[in-house]
Amino acid sequence: MSSMRPLIPLLIAAGILLGGNGLQSTLIALRGAQEGFSASTIGLMGTFYFAGFLLGCLAVTHIMKAVGHVRAFSALAAIASAGTLLLVLVVDPVMWCALRLAGGFCFAGLFTIMEAWLNSGAANKDRARVLAIYRMVDIGSVTGAQFLIPIVGAGGFAIFAVMSIMITLSLVPVSLGDRSNPTPPEDVKLDLARVWRISPLGCFGCIAVGVTNSAFRTLSPVYAEQIGMSVTDVVTFVSVGIFGGAIIQYPLGYLSDRWDRRSVLLITTCCALLASLALVFWARSDPSLNFVIVFIFGCFAMPLYSLSAAHSNDRADKGEFVLINAALMLFYSFGAIGGPFAASTAMQYFGPSALFVFTATVYAIFVVVILYRMQVRSGVPAGHRSRFIGLLRTSTVFARLAKRNDDSDGPARQ
Repeated sequence: MSSMRPLIPLLIAAGILLGGNGLQSTLIALRGAQEGFSASTIGLMGTFYFAGFLLGCLAVTHIMKAVGHVRAFSALAAIASAGTLLLVLVVDPVMWCALRLAGGFCFAGLFTIMEAWLNSGAANKDRARVLAIYRMVDIGSVTGAQFLIPIVGAGGFAIFAVMSIMITLSLVPVSLGDRSNPTPPEDVKLDLARVWRISPLGCFGCIAVGVTNSAFRTLSPVYAEQIGMSVTDVVTFVSVGIFGGAIIQYPLGYLSDRWDRRSVLLITTCCALLASLALVFWARSDPSLNFVIVFIFGCFAMPLYSLSAAHSNDRADKGEFVLINAALMLFYSFGAIGGPFAASTAMQYFGPSALFVFTATVYAIFVVVILYRMQVRSGVPAGHRSRFIGLLRTSTVFARLAKRNDDSDGPARQ
């Protein structure tokens, strides 16, 4: 445990940041609706956020090399905190889109710095424990922070002040808790064309998941609000969906290590598709029924990224684990940029349930792609599959933290 002690301040800072980011995403959708913004406008803000996130992933390593971890973290946290206050000081759709672009850039940078720092500080024997704690911090912070909205209220200045305080407080453990000066990580090698050739299905899967998960994360509060849920019910709806993905991810991963991974991916996608349709045709405006079905939806929708990544890693050559997963993160980001605006446009014209009609349509296309790929390429034998690893979509360097000595390099491609 003594070897883990220097990482505790970083994990505390990560929890504050993850919670503040998750809170901001839900609040902007709720407050935007209260301010009279259309669903398509709120979706466009989500698109700007993920565009900024992609830019941040690509630029932050250069910033770290120029000024170091602490200064880069401090600058980005200060900008994110100021941007949060500007959201309430200037209530204007154009300004909010610009602030969401800047926020996406800052949070991508903050998560990259945090995970690079954890990676440099974690001993090989502690990696599994650090990952497990980091995932628990992620789920606990994101779901728990949502409930600050009904406590503080979605209207007024206070909730934005709380978010700004959270982001600012993340500077305290980082500034005081670690006196090390880790070497900035090397630039992540990106070869999107090669990764696509290695696993077209894995790449397409990450794009599809980017489209659907970003649409859900951006617009599920709008859906819940438009079908008549209270603020407490809205944040419960969002939290239950996120929590569902954490519950079943590893059982699905366990099965995918033993069965043809594409079969598990196919079954999981079909279940997510059916849950989407159940939200459209069965749940209607009943809050309890929506909670149950969105939990099921989350159970199958959220693990699709890690399953797609695991399939890609099965096809990778030795030493390509980081290359593969950095590229998949970018493919996810490409999908995430388009998802919120496309889904919100459908909601604008066809009502709130169009969010899950859109989601079901994307999953149906993915099912067809999986079936096609199963016909044109044989599966990877069980003995050549890599071990399933649950991946967070927080930065392109997360794969470096996730890789272990015994399974960091994918098996030889078959």
